[in-house]
Amino acid sequence: MRRWGSTRRPVTTGRTGRRLRRATAAAVCASALAALTAVPARAQGPAHQDRAPHWSLKDTGAPGVRFRGLAAVGRDTAWVAGTLGTVLRTTDGGRTWRDVSPPGAGELQFRDVEAFDARRAVVLAIGEGEDSRVYRTDDGGTTWTETFRNPDPRAFYDCVTFFDHRHGLAMSDPVDGKFRILSTRDGGRSWTVLPDTGMPPALEGEAGFAASGQCLVPSGPKDVWLATGGADRARVLHSADRGRTWTAADAPVPAGDPARGVFALAFRDRHHGLAVGGDFNPGLPSPDAAARTTDGGRDWRPAAGSPPAYRSGVAWLPHSRTAALAVGPTGTDLTTDGGRTWRTVDTGSYDTVDCTPDRGCWAAGEKGRVARLEQ
Repeated sequence: MRRWGSTRRPVTTGRTGRRLRRATAAAVCASALAALTAVPARAQGPAHQDRAPHWSLKDTGAPGVRFRGLAAVGRDTAWVAGTLGTVLRTTDGGRTWRDVSPPGAGELQFRDVEAFDARRAVVLAIGEGEDSRVYRTDDGGTTWTETFRNPDPRAFYDCVTFFDHRHGLAMSDPVDGKFRILSTRDGGRSWTVLPDTGMPPALEGEAGFAASGQCLVPSGPKDVWLATGGADRARVLHSADRGRTWTAADAPVPAGDPARGVFALAFRDRHHGLAVGGDFNPGLPSPDAAARTTDGGRDWRPAAGSPPAYRSGVAWLPHSRTAALAVGPTGTDLTTDGGRTWRTVDTGSYDTVDCTPDRGCWAAGEKGRVARLEQ
């Protein structure tokens, strides 16, 4: 939207190994959830503070950058992208960060990054016309290739996402009354605008929010959801064929203003999803700023207990069917019942959050803030 601004492990194989890994991961996740939902650490003394899961800030050395793009590859590896054309990468759990920004991109605003591993990543710069660009690296950011530059001054790209290492989409605010979808089949090396015949008309004033890189999210090989705001009602659009045809459903979050709507989505499978957002304007309340679906986005229900303020990022916790984190400028909230209720567990400012199956959860935001969830 134009307005926004090595431990040794026993060798296990086959079915037995998979069962052991799943059981171990589930046990660790259960332990983490128990600690997160317990009495706050400050009330339990220093010993508990060392054990309870919490955000641990990492020094990125970039206090003047706001990181709205985040890709968690694992517990040790993550990429962040932000203002001033900045892209950073860590491979040691955030102890050190390498500046891998594309040359000559200092005037661009990177709002999304999608990483396949520690060496391969795609970043999206937002803005009107040619400010919307896509870059790809295959060598950890040592070199970058610009693979797309928006030629249409009416288009403004907000988010990029990938189903797998080859297939991905990017979305633009409406052009000629419909959201525009960009598609790649080669991992972001080349892009094609998809026909808009399967896209429903946009509402008056409707657009996406380039706030956290989570306005376009997939689940599985073909399903993808698109979050909107800015109109008289917020919506979530769904495609089951990699962006060729879409259906729209209303979302019960604040709307009716250019700064209100659904800012971020997260799906743990093709049925169960979360939506967060609210009113971006600082200091304004955002009641009912979270919703959930259990039918793939055909129907959205408001949370019975929403976060207390606007939230711009959301992610399911690994190895849990019911727990997720939502983040925003005023704090982090946790749900342990699939999005029915949320409660604040941290008051630090973050714009985006991402988790990986190996229990690596990261958050990023203003003033160069990047943190990892420590257990």
